[in-house]
Amino acid sequence: MGPEILVPISMFLMIFGIIYLILSTRNRERLALIEKGIDASIFLKGSGTGVPAWKIFVLNLAFLLIGSGVGIFLALIITTYTSLDDSAVYPSIIFIMAGVGLLAGFNKAKSLDKE
Repeated sequence: MGPEILVPISMFLMIFGIIYLILSTRNRERLALIEKGIDASIFLKGSGTGVPAWKIFVLNLAFLLIGSGVGIFLALIITTYTSLDDSAVYPSIIFIMAGVGLLAGFNKAKSLDKE
C-alpha cells in the first residue's frame, strides 16, 4: 500500500474516532445522570439564550479573512521597500495578522455575548 491510499484511510479513521469518542462520552454522561436520578435536561438549559453560534462563526471568519488580507498587503509593502526574502516574509506576516484577526474576533464575540 502506497502513501496515496494510507492518507485518506487514516484521515477517515481519525474523524470516525473523534466522532465515536464524542458520542460515547455523551452517552455515558447521560446514563450516569439517569442512574443517579438527575434529570438530563440540564444539557438543554442554555440552548435558547445568548448569541447564535452561526453569528459568532461568521464574525470570527470575517476577522480571520480581514487579518489575512491585511497580512498579504503588509507583506507586499515590506518586500517592496526592503531587501527581505519573499519566501520568509509572506507566511510569517500572514499568520501573524490572521492570529491578530482571530484575537480581535474572539474579543468582539465575547463582548457580543455580554450584551
